Amino acid sequence: MPDVRDPVLQLSCHDASLAIKPVFDRFQTVVITSGTLSPIDLYPRLLNFNPVVSRSFTMSLTRDCICPMVLTRGSDQLPVSTKFDMRSDLGVVRNYGRLLLEMVSVVPDGVVCFFVSYSYMDEIVNSWNESGILKEIMQHKLVFIETQDVVETTLALDNYRRACDCGRGAVFFSVARGKVAEGIDFDRHYGRLVIMFGVPFQYTLSKILLARLEYLRDTFQIKEGDFLTFDALRQAAQCVGRVIRSKADYGMMIFADKRYSRHDKRSKLPGWILSHLRDAHLNLSTDMAVYIAREFLRKMAQPYDKAGSGGKKTLLSQEDIEKMGDGSLNEMLY
Repeated sequence: MPDVRDPVLQLSCHDASLAIKPVFDRFQTVVITSGTLSPIDLYPRLLNFNPVVSRSFTMSLTRDCICPMVLTRGSDQLPVSTKFDMRSDLGVVRNYGRLLLEMVSVVPDGVVCFFVSYSYMDEIVNSWNESGILKEIMQHKLVFIETQDVVETTLALDNYRRACDCGRGAVFFSVARGKVAEGIDFDRHYGRLVIMFGVPFQYTLSKILLARLEYLRDTFQIKEGDFLTFDALRQAAQCVGRVIRSKADYGMMIFADKRYSRHDKRSKLPGWILSHLRDAHLNLSTDMAVYIAREFLRKMAQPYDKAGSGGKKTLLSQEDIEKMGDGSLNEMLY
């Protein structure tokens, strides 16, 4: 391309089945398992294989230690969303800030916040700083921020954990699809609440994304909207799942965007989240979410039977495993 100055050639793989094909070729039996494989019927199409067994199981817990909520509006009843035409609205930015401020005043230890992009996180934090909301938040907890620099982020995470360990409490600002969202756990007191600000859709004008959407449509007959929604809700589930890492753990999840109240979006979330998402928690304002948080934390502070002899089972016996084949596991757990 002699007429193009400093050309850049960018290579991208649009077909995930190419990467996993050597695994299928080498091994006779392959088990794919995760807490965020939802909707499960889309993966065989994306990875180009025919599953022998495809099954989704609920979580086996001794108590209802997960509290997901969908927040659609602020205390002033104005809707909140990170849709492109709303994300910079001062009312949305203010309500997101008031939500976090109210939550850090009632939730102990660690609070983790995920934003849809680095640029949006910078925009929000700068606005909160100018309006004084950030200063009010720091009166309750210390604030740490993920950056695109690995060393800075590692140092911020270390200091965040120290603040939680000493009882000061802290808030960690992170980004969906970032390093923290993909592999850092906020178990126990490191994450009692996670807030997902918005729906983490990919940047739809990206040439790589547009090329992949065209490939998926032509090759696997997957519609653009279906894939974008699937990908965004998978990322959201990946983010909020950081706070629940064991059966003894507990935590709250707030999906702060009015679009989560729509069934076509919400239904793409994993079953273990949907099974704990009550109808009364689908259309909340900030005041209602704070009340639910207080009640949940009060409930989690009570002693409970860790062995699960009260009716719910947490460990599977040999007999239970044998029952998994005949589809009776769900009746067995509850």
